[in-house]
Amino acid sequence: MGLKVVVAAPIHPKAIDMLRKQGFEVAYREYPGEEELIELVRDADALIVRSKPVVTRRVIEAGEKLKVIGRAGVGLDNIDLESAREKGVEVINTPGAPTRSVAELAIGLMLAVVRRIAYADRRMREGKWVKKECMGFELYGKTLGIIGFGRIGREVARIAHHGFGMKIIYYDVVKASEEVVRELDAQYMDLDELLRRADIVSIHVPLLPSTRHLINEGRLRIMKKTAILINTSRGGVVDTNALVKALREGWIAGAGLDVYETEPLPENHPLTKLDNVVLTPHIGSTTWEAQERAGIQVVEKIIEYFREKGLV
Repeated sequence: MGLKVVVAAPIHPKAIDMLRKQGFEVAYREYPGEEELIELVRDADALIVRSKPVVTRRVIEAGEKLKVIGRAGVGLDNIDLESAREKGVEVINTPGAPTRSVAELAIGLMLAVVRRIAYADRRMREGKWVKKECMGFELYGKTLGIIGFGRIGREVARIAHHGFGMKIIYYDVVKASEEVVRELDAQYMDLDELLRRADIVSIHVPLLPSTRHLINEGRLRIMKKTAILINTSRGGVVDTNALVKALREGWIAGAGLDVYETEPLPENHPLTKLDNVVLTPHIGSTTWEAQERAGIQVVEKIIEYFREKGLV
């Protein structure tokens, strides 16, 4: 009997072909519910997911032969990691796959907010000529504060610094290498000082107990009134209620958001009523290139896992 892989989320067809060429039996179901996923993994050797479905303790315990869970993407918050560790199930992901795509979206959100692109588009479709309302500012020479200086944060910095002439300041729990600092002329500072100094703040940290509501009312109040907040990481890093208040009352000038504490964003959410925020539906990695990389990389890692075990 060959090895079985349950693919529980869409991945690139090339990745599926790679599994089959290696002799894996592939069971594909797009985003099954918990009960269906439990049945699928009972005789599975590997499971592949994206940000959905949620891989609960019940799912992991049902996988009697389950050896590895592959996340095509970065975040692992939809997988019960404690349960996986207890059962000896390895969890792998593809942190490098969406880097460029997410970074480009972050830059796009900056431009959309500072030049009021989305607002102008909405008003033009209503037959309104709002030129006087669309005064913006250039990115050139502005200070970009990056919270989280990992792969994506550094890529945003590269585009911003080399492409737009922005000054880079950053905060992270680990300081960047001297090589990266020299390349980007980046300056480390503590979080509160970064928030005070940055013209634009871009968030690139995982959602952990230590980062939940990292950007809260107190920290929003110390930002410049002309500042812009960009979040393409995880919605829970920002206190949504505080952000709505900040945007309404003018503590900051605007925001560009791709992620939310509740997804999908509920209909008639207060954020949707504000003209100084640009909203996108968690599309950071939604490019053909990122999807192909994520699928191929997670499959390569799964094949390598079983090859090292002498099973393929």
